[in-house]
Amino acid sequence: MRFKIVTSWVNIPMSERIIDLRFHGRGGQGAWTASILLARAAITEGKHAQSFPFFGPERSGAPVEAFARISDYEIELHSKVYEPEFVVVIDPTLLVQVPDTIIAGTNGKTKLIVNTREDGGTIAKRLGFKGEVWTVAATDLAREIIGRPIANTAMLGALVRATKLVKLQSLFEEVNNQFGERIGGRNATVIQRAHDEVEKHA
Repeated sequence: MRFKIVTSWVNIPMSERIIDLRFHGRGGQGAWTASILLARAAITEGKHAQSFPFFGPERSGAPVEAFARISDYEIELHSKVYEPEFVVVIDPTLLVQVPDTIIAGTNGKTKLIVNTREDGGTIAKRLGFKGEVWTVAATDLAREIIGRPIANTAMLGALVRATKLVKLQSLFEEVNNQFGERIGGRNATVIQRAHDEVEKHA
């Protein structure tokens, strides 16, 4: 393994460092599943990855967090993600319920990807968020394509567009493996639509 002396993450190419992500959702919305699918997609591309959840009250509808790490090198960290480079919000009501949790550890280079119809600039101003905001109406897409308001896979499509961490084809393969060809195909479609329709806000 090659080791680096790190003085500033900003100056190290993304391919040569650990990328930290945090997913926010509610119990039953598949935040951890999204994290797992992303990690598996990264692994199929020859990267190293982790995926793990953090639950508060273990009941449906309670706020939950899931984490992922991706790197070209072996990952030896096993803690929660405290300073994410990318934050994915699957349930937009959490922006109101736990805003401090959403933006905890973020900075001006963090990308926030939100499932919402709301303008991203408005969200950033309300949260006091200094980074980049990407928005997509993922629940609407999930209802239309999958027939259920479960937006976790749609948010993966938006995440890939905003970050290019993995290839869409890798995600398509993983959702087929996870859900089977019929349901996996619908999820692949919603991933593609969210990827195409997500919007970046300055």
